[in-house]
Amino acid sequence: MRTLINGGNINYVEHGDRSAMAVVFVHGFPFSHEMWNPQLDAIGKLYRAIAYDIRGHGESDVGDGQFTIESHVDDLIGLLDYLKVYKAVIIGLSMGGYISLRALERNAERFSAAVLCDTRSEADSNEGKIKRGADVGNVKKTGSKQFADDFVKRVFAAETFTKKPDAVESIHRIVRHTPPLSIAGTLIALAARTDTTASLANIKVPTMILVGEHDVLTPPAASQAMHERIHGSELHIVPQAAHMSNMENPDFFNEKLLYFLKRVSSMAA
Repeated sequence: MRTLINGGNINYVEHGDRSAMAVVFVHGFPFSHEMWNPQLDAIGKLYRAIAYDIRGHGESDVGDGQFTIESHVDDLIGLLDYLKVYKAVIIGLSMGGYISLRALERNAERFSAAVLCDTRSEADSNEGKIKRGADVGNVKKTGSKQFADDFVKRVFAAETFTKKPDAVESIHRIVRHTPPLSIAGTLIALAARTDTTASLANIKVPTMILVGEHDVLTPPAASQAMHERIHGSELHIVPQAAHMSNMENPDFFNEKLLYFLKRVSSMAA
């Protein structure tokens, strides 16, 4: 389904009972809501599961290709307003985690709990900014397919290519169909994002952190650092997974997620 949010069409899907606890999934870069398919069926049996395509991704509008994390948070809040969801559990992976952390910093009253997956609170280092700038130039020159060829090597564990080739192909397909304009614009937004580390101590809602044991982009050490700053948070290392922990080991991921949501739901009852 698509609806007009902040001047652009945002695509979203819903699973489950609209009267149940709302859980909103925020995908990573440069993916779409489809990366959450291993979770949506399971979560939708018990809760109101909402997943959407961040502006410029999936079936949401690209517009002028000029994005910021701040405008992505605006879209998230706008979508929740449209759906009349005034309090939700937010689940974000990688870029979705950056958006979630800024939303928790800026609009804390809208969230009852948080799940931060394969992400970090720190802004990019100078080296990271330079690397993203190089990626901008490369995707403009060589296109989305070449970017996808290179990117999947960064986000999946080596064993996933043989054990879960369908997951790798799914992400490759999504990335190669993402317009170069969107990839370039999002890379710039990621490089320009704020550092949310100082606000971690202010997160008062139940928080769970998940990270793949082989994640090299946002390694377990980054998750450990967040865990130490978010009072009462829990941290789980996802075995046999790298950056795409929810797809690489969905059984472990879903077990931890469902248990966490059950506890959050019981607290709200």
